[in-house]
Amino acid sequence: MRIEFLWFEDCPNHPVARAMLREVLAEQQVAAPIEDIEVPDEASGDRVRFPGSPTIRINGRDVEPGVTDCVECAPRCRLYHTHLGLRGVPLHAWVETAVDRALAEERAG
Repeated sequence: MRIEFLWFEDCPNHPVARAMLREVLAEQQVAAPIEDIEVPDEASGDRVRFPGSPTIRINGRDVEPGVTDCVECAPRCRLYHTHLGLRGVPLHAWVETAVDRALAEERAG
């Protein structure tokens, strides 16, 4: 399983999101490493298609359902549109679902 955690230094939400990601991985007993990707500038953002900090991708897919590719991929804080309103971190359930999907794909071969 490939787990990417993309973040921007000045965003206050990435520590909370990183802790939540680790929590989900522990709950699911996933030992895969987290690829930590700091995005310090626009060139880096363009290269990794950075929609904002924090971003979590599992096997190359963003955990946010229905997310679209970024037009401007510059470093900035990300807002997630949830049923609870705008949030600075993805929903715990989205991360769980993404990990579950990746585990099912691994079992299916």
